[in-house]
Amino acid sequence: MATQTTIEYEYAPGHLWASEPNAYDAARLSEGQMILNMGPQHPSTHGVLRLEVITDGEIIVDAVPHIGYLHRCFEAHAQSLPFNQAIPFVDRLDYLAAMNGEHIWAMGVEKMLGIQGDIPPRIEYIRVLMAELNRIGSHFIAIGTYALDIGAYTPFLWLVRDREHLLRMFEWVSGARMLYNYIWVGGLFYDLPVGFEERCREFVAYLKPKLRELQQLVIENEIFVKRTANVGILPLPVAINYGCTGPVLRGSGLRYDLRRVDGYSVYPELEFDIPVGTGQAGTVGDCWDRNYVRVQECWESLRIVEQCLDRLTTDLKRTRDFDPHALLPKKIRPKAMDIYVRGESAKGELGFFFRTDGRADVPVRCKCRACSFHNLSVIGEISKGTMIADLIAILGSLDIVMGEIDR
Repeated sequence: MATQTTIEYEYAPGHLWASEPNAYDAARLSEGQMILNMGPQHPSTHGVLRLEVITDGEIIVDAVPHIGYLHRCFEAHAQSLPFNQAIPFVDRLDYLAAMNGEHIWAMGVEKMLGIQGDIPPRIEYIRVLMAELNRIGSHFIAIGTYALDIGAYTPFLWLVRDREHLLRMFEWVSGARMLYNYIWVGGLFYDLPVGFEERCREFVAYLKPKLRELQQLVIENEIFVKRTANVGILPLPVAINYGCTGPVLRGSGLRYDLRRVDGYSVYPELEFDIPVGTGQAGTVGDCWDRNYVRVQECWESLRIVEQCLDRLTTDLKRTRDFDPHALLPKKIRPKAMDIYVRGESAKGELGFFFRTDGRADVPVRCKCRACSFHNLSVIGEISKGTMIADLIAILGSLDIVMGEIDR
């Protein structure tokens, strides 16, 4: 991003008045161009994000994201707290997929402690079950708010209604609806409540016809297709160069998913496919493909959930002597090392880098590799030459969450 400068101009023909830091000097704009600030509070910018858009009439010349408005301070918190006490702050990164973040953080600390292979299978399957349910909930918000961004109100209400069932199950399990602190280092906060598996199967049976309705109402809708096909095309080489991951990358045609590439937890034991964009409605890597991939991933997550439930109710039945706290370390003090651990969150590759000195129970350095940060960085590249109205469609298709961008 270019160096920001503060510019103040009085109104004059051919000049633009501005009074806040911008990446572009208004005095150097070509004739007919202007700076248009979108956000940081406009709903279509998905929270505290300001887009500095250079326009020539209705055509976008460039778009620069300014992200410093939320100040989550995650890394500073993580470097001042013991590893287990940092989990509530992990929840607040991608607060729409908190279970996924907790799972990856716990795996990283367990790997440093050398206990990753000792986690009981029941705990691993419960972790994956929760992560995949949370992936569905995250995609529901992504698709619902996207439809809202481009003018469709009903899909948002339907998806929030169905997501409410998920939130109630999460509250049943952890006591919280969004920020769970459920997956702990070495175990879980608690075992699944009695009757949870049966309720979860009922939800899966309920959701399948709803997903078909969603495809018909949104993804296959003629108006939705015309609004998103051939818009915001992200070529695969550009996606790779910018570090895009998750549905944004897979929408461009690359079958890259860390659940398969790294094969962590019990994912190698489960059967599921990796959906990719194929240009079915327009061009590979357009806004339609990215949303299509998310809907298909909901189907695959349901497959994973059913397989986890099968194992949890047959081979890994609940027993009285099962203790989800059995491997919780009394003191977390890893050896001196540098380590990077990653996993497939709902929005892409979420990774944590740890540097430890072997003497303290807090990391010397903690760095978060946030998928939304990389996915957002490509917006200037794929929005050039498009209409202003299409910029909202492009931004929404990236499915960013500001909690893990301004850390």
